[in-house]
Amino acid sequence: MPHQRSRPAVRWHTILIVVLTAGLLAVFLRNVDRQKAWDAIVQANKGWILAATLVTLQTYLLRAWRWQALLRPLGGAPFRTAFRTTVIGFAASFLLPGRVGEVLRPYLLARREGLNAASTFATVIVERLLDLCTVLSLFALALVTVDVNVGQEVRVAGELAAVASLGGLVTLFVLAGHPERLGRWATSLARHLPARAAGALGQFVRTFAEGLQVMRSPGHLAVAMLWSVPLWLSIALGILFTSWAFGVTITLVGSFIVAGYLVVGVAVPTPGAVGGFHVMSAMALTQFFAAPTDVAKSTAIILHLVSFIPVTLLGLLYMWQDGLTLGGLKGMKAEAVESERPDP
Repeated sequence: MPHQRSRPAVRWHTILIVVLTAGLLAVFLRNVDRQKAWDAIVQANKGWILAATLVTLQTYLLRAWRWQALLRPLGGAPFRTAFRTTVIGFAASFLLPGRVGEVLRPYLLARREGLNAASTFATVIVERLLDLCTVLSLFALALVTVDVNVGQEVRVAGELAAVASLGGLVTLFVLAGHPERLGRWATSLARHLPARAAGALGQFVRTFAEGLQVMRSPGHLAVAMLWSVPLWLSIALGILFTSWAFGVTITLVGSFIVAGYLVVGVAVPTPGAVGGFHVMSAMALTQFFAAPTDVAKSTAIILHLVSFIPVTLLGLLYMWQDGLTLGGLKGMKAEAVESERPDP
């Protein structure tokens, strides 16, 4: 019976995603001269596009090194495993709905290295917070230092967002410092649940908080934070080189603004960030750097391909080598979620 009730919800979720994707693509393609856009792509500098592809792939090396720093307090993982599972996870997120890679990546690594799945998943949460802190800080820096046409309210919003993200990092640090208290707090909130379920929830939160123990290890956290800077500089270089390929006048610091907009675009839950990525990148290039509409949208298309296609192909290669399939990964998501819950 529960399975039957879940089917309509799944269908509605799929319909909403399809409608959202189609709507965003319609917005993106509106007022585009397709011939001019195609001409811009054909005439783009292929050398800069190749350079953008290489530095974009480099970001996954940096992600793997940063993840190793976060995993070290839990027992650590070799670089090969961290890199391969990172690439597989991102490829799965690009190809499958529901961002399954965010759950599968720590699950695959934990299974291969014998680590606790919930604690390993917690390091991915820390990663996301470090990404948010870094990109918002760079975004605020760009708004303050780059001579772009932007209102004071946008500058203030960027600065407040950077401060808020740092505040979130401090809050998580404080919570992770007291896993037992956090567990008791969660258990008290779940007192309306059956005793076994409430106990399981409390144990899960304690395990999850213990997985954040890197937050209580200044050395490991500092290393992870330091890795975040070259990681996002590498992402910014991919944006910069792709923009230069289309003749858009932009600096490295200016590309931080585009990166900030792209964070919003990829947060939209469409397959492979299609639509949201395109709309936000084109918006940033036209509003801040006076790129012609057709050129900006051509740049957005190639930037999306550079950002998603190479790592997806590499992820599929690793999946084939490991005997994994997209269908198998999709089915593995439930197993991964279950593994992150302690037994009642």
